Amino acid sequence: MIKRYTDHAANERTFLAWVRTAIAVMAFGFLVERFDLVLSAMPGLPPHDPASRGQAFANEAALASILLGVAMIVAGTIRFFKIARQIDKDDTVPSTGSLFDLILAVLLLLLGLSLFLYLSRAVLPAL
Repeated sequence: MIKRYTDHAANERTFLAWVRTAIAVMAFGFLVERFDLVLSAMPGLPPHDPASRGQAFANEAALASILLGVAMIVAGTIRFFKIARQIDKDDTVPSTGSLFDLILAVLLLLLGLSLFLYLSRAVLPAL
């Protein structure tokens, strides 16, 4: 049996949660990039120009979302190995805090607000 198996299993579950979240963020970025196809298929809306300024912003937001997902996977991997080493130590290790988690949450909040502004300017005036 692995020493401190339950702690290592919890660390692995946390790592997998980071990876699942990162995949969801990257998929959301892909969805945002392809949102112009949804707009062109909606009945009742005027024809959508894919080369518009709003679409350029959507492309940039999508790339930012995909890069954020990649950064989350890298950060989760680093955190996984760091915690695994700390679990194996016999001495007590102080918590590193949650500054990185707060920074990540703020970045996701800013990305979400940016996308809200894009949708409010790109879709609502057309209705």
